[in-house]
Amino acid sequence: MLGALGLGPDEEAVYRALLGRPSATAMLLADALELTEPVVEKSLGRLVEWGLALRSGGEAFTAAPPAMALGALITERRDGLRMAEQALVTFAEEHRAAVAGRSINDLIEVVTGVDAIRLRFQQVQQAARREIRNFVTAPYIAVRPGQNSQEDAAARRGVRFRVVLERPVLAEPDIVAEVVDSLHRGVELRVVDSLPMKLILADDDLALVPITAPTATLPGSEPGAVLLHRSGLLAALEALFETVWQRAYPLQLSAFAGELPYVEQEGDSLTELDRRILALLLSGLTDQAVATQLDLSLRTLQRRLRHLMDLAGVESRMQLGWHASRHGWA
Repeated sequence: MLGALGLGPDEEAVYRALLGRPSATAMLLADALELTEPVVEKSLGRLVEWGLALRSGGEAFTAAPPAMALGALITERRDGLRMAEQALVTFAEEHRAAVAGRSINDLIEVVTGVDAIRLRFQQVQQAARREIRNFVTAPYIAVRPGQNSQEDAAARRGVRFRVVLERPVLAEPDIVAEVVDSLHRGVELRVVDSLPMKLILADDDLALVPITAPTATLPGSEPGAVLLHRSGLLAALEALFETVWQRAYPLQLSAFAGELPYVEQEGDSLTELDRRILALLLSGLTDQAVATQLDLSLRTLQRRLRHLMDLAGVESRMQLGWHASRHGWA
């Protein structure tokens, strides 16, 4: 509980034991906590240094009042973090200034092998302070859906996530559950028919992109990627992301959430279930994936789609999607 202030488990246990006693010796505390006396003596020495414990005469110790002692430690740690944040800004500016004089070898790092790519992928996310932008394509090379351990940590720091998915990704096993989970966590997701590459951008400082397409990797060879630092090439990738983001179809949680029992209806009115069907199809899910998500049979889904096409007066799925977007059906 107090590890954030620098206290180890033994120090915290000894301090809490002291709080419940007017005074106590190391021997008494060792018996109560089932610790060795040398461990307790060492912990008491640390507590005295931090102002959390006081000698009360002889070999006895008393606990300093928590509001005063812990409050001072918290204030000190908070001030230290604030100074570290200020130093971060200074260091970042120094780094940016130094980049202008770097050679090409300093700006581009070649990364080879799945483990190395996975490590750099996590480090890029750890470096982000404002935003992470990501192109996701299939097949996966280093990090599969649900295995991105740094996404939650970055989100807790207030980092914004904008992710563009290639439509074939939505056909991957268990991807719908991962999409719903990401939307719940505030990740902004959009879909396009195809993407030119995999890509992850951390703020405007770092980018990780593959060297070759996965299908071009020879049997037995390892995949490769490049880590780019701030440069004209990185700026070009930022511009590419923003262009793709603007034309991508946004995924909405409302299209995936909730349960709507199907009622056979052939009238002219558009039901909420119809809107969900259209939203999921426009998101790029296959008929089978949509049917599974909405707990419908494939035949029922396709029959309802045929009715919607008749209602819209169109002959193809593409025309239905255009009509739905133009008339606010989804």
